[in-house]
Amino acid sequence: MSTRSFDTMINPQIEELLDRVDSKFSLVTLAARRARQINSYFNQLGDGLGHMVPPQVSSVARKPLSIAFEEIAADKIVQGHTAAADDAAEGDDVATTA
Repeated sequence: MSTRSFDTMINPQIEELLDRVDSKFSLVTLAARRARQINSYFNQLGDGLGHMVPPQVSSVARKPLSIAFEEIAADKIVQGHTAAADDAAEGDDVATTA
C-alpha cells in the first residue's frame, strides 16, 4: 500500500517536528518557550534594548508559534538540558544554534 499525503494547514508537518524532540510534550514546551522569546523580541524592538535573540529563520508567518515551529524544523532551535533541570526534573532550556 502506498502512503497517502494529506493536505494540512500545519507546515512544517507534526511528524517532521516530532523527529527532532523526545515527545509531544517536549515539542509543545520547546515551541511555546521559543514563541514567548520571539514575542518578547518583537515587543522590545521599539525600545532599542536588543538583548533578545531574533528569529533564526526568514519566515512569511506572522505568529510567533509558527516561527518557532519553523525554527525547530530547520534545526535552529534544539532542546537543551541543564544539570539543575536533570536533577530536579524541571523544564527544558531553549538553545539556538548558529
